[in-house]
Amino acid sequence: MHITLWTSLSVFLADQISKLIVVQFLNLKDIGAIDVFPPFFQLRMAWNTGVNFGLFSSFDMRWVLVTLALVITVAVLFWVKRDGGSKWVFFSAGLLVGGAIGNVIDRLIYGAVADFLNFSCCGINNPYAFNVADIAVFGGAIGLVLFHSDNEHPKEESKRS
Repeated sequence: MHITLWTSLSVFLADQISKLIVVQFLNLKDIGAIDVFPPFFQLRMAWNTGVNFGLFSSFDMRWVLVTLALVITVAVLFWVKRDGGSKWVFFSAGLLVGGAIGNVIDRLIYGAVADFLNFSCCGINNPYAFNVADIAVFGGAIGLVLFHSDNEHPKEESKRS
C-alpha cells in the first residue's frame, strides 16, 4: 500500500503544481492559449464542467462527479488493500487515486476541472485539452486492467500455506 500512497501523493502534487504554474502564473486562464511547440503542442485553457471530453457539460454535475470520484477512490483503495497484487497494481492504483483527487480539488476550488494540455498533429486540430490528472487516471485504469489478475492473491495464498 505504500507504493499506492506515495504514487497518489506524487501524482496529486504534480497535477496541482502544474495547474498552479500554467493556469495562475502563466495566466493561461486569461490568455487562453500559449504556443509551446507549434503546431504539435499548445497550452490551451479549457474548463471542463462535465466528464471526459466535456460530455454532459451542459448539466450541473459538479457534486455528482465529486462524489463519484471519491467513491471510486475509496473503492480502489479498498480493493487493492484487500486483494493485493504486484507492485504494478499498487502503482496503477496510486496513479488513478492521485489523478482523481487532483480533479476533485479542481471541482471544489474552481467548479470545473482545469484542462490545458493540447496536442495536434498532421493538419488535424485537436479541440480537446487535458491535464496531468487525466493522464494519471487513464494510465492507472489501464494498469489495473493489465496488471490485476484473479491469480494474484498473495494474502489468500499465504493463508493456505
